[in-house]
Amino acid sequence: MSTPRFLVTREIPEPGPSILKGAGDVVIKDGMSAHELREAVTSGEYDVVLPQVSDKFDAELLAQAKIRGIANYAVGYNNIDVAAAADHGIAVGNTPDVLNDATANTAMLLLLGAARRAHEASEYLREGKFTGIGPNLLVGQDITGATLGIAGMGRIGKAMAHRALGFEMTVIFTQRPPEDRPVSEDELGDLAGRVTQVPWDELIETSDYISLHVPLTEDTTHLINAEVLRRMKSTAVLVNTARGPVVDENALVRALRDREIFAAGLDVFENEPHLAEGLADLPNAFLLPHVGSAEVGSRSGMARKAAENAVAMARGETPPYEVTP
Repeated sequence: MSTPRFLVTREIPEPGPSILKGAGDVVIKDGMSAHELREAVTSGEYDVVLPQVSDKFDAELLAQAKIRGIANYAVGYNNIDVAAAADHGIAVGNTPDVLNDATANTAMLLLLGAARRAHEASEYLREGKFTGIGPNLLVGQDITGATLGIAGMGRIGKAMAHRALGFEMTVIFTQRPPEDRPVSEDELGDLAGRVTQVPWDELIETSDYISLHVPLTEDTTHLINAEVLRRMKSTAVLVNTARGPVVDENALVRALRDREIFAAGLDVFENEPHLAEGLADLPNAFLLPHVGSAEVGSRSGMARKAAENAVAMARGETPPYEVTP
């Protein structure tokens, strides 16, 4: 058997590179354009690709691909047409369970920052406008005692619920909006009796904060649209650490500009790395550059799992963290 060749589309932290180098030859790029990725994947030079979530593998590319597997460096995999990959015998893997806490930490950071106007306060101070404390200076929204609505009570949603309860918030949730399914106490685990499942319509209209933790699917694309934004409280804060297209970003810009809602905290964007026109200019938009998992332990854990997937794929084995249609 020839030595496996791995293509890493952007440098990843250890122990990922060491694991790959112990199993074969490794080429690490500093990012790749769609054209460069297509040429590499169809060249026959590589056995497995370890891409970022920004690297797209659609049905057309996968039909021409000459690779054994795609070891995504992400827990999400909406950048890959998994069904098409399976049709062409290409294995797909992801990196689950290593970024739950990091992403929930970021969601809580965005909630707090947007509610308490952290971006505005920092700019106010840095611009030399601060002349002393004032009773009406940069007053934000209450957090303790407020209601947090969680859209998607999966692993990250549960981690977010734990953090919110620590701030003495009331937590309600819809399991998989816009539809829903009953969630048992066993599934909720230690959150049973501490959080309340409600219909999506009720969550929209009664939450002081809405935090999005749903996967990107056809049903969740633009889950937050102009109609939903109009139905939210005028004092509400929207938080998104899920996927950018879950929110209609242009509609959000209008809602923030017209003060239909109080603020938004975003770590993901509809057309990354580009922002909707006007979003960056809004003082009530607290924005981060997709750093939800950017903690040392999470990023190294992702690298390890992605590399383990890649090595298994190169050997013709089922990857330990396989994704199937």
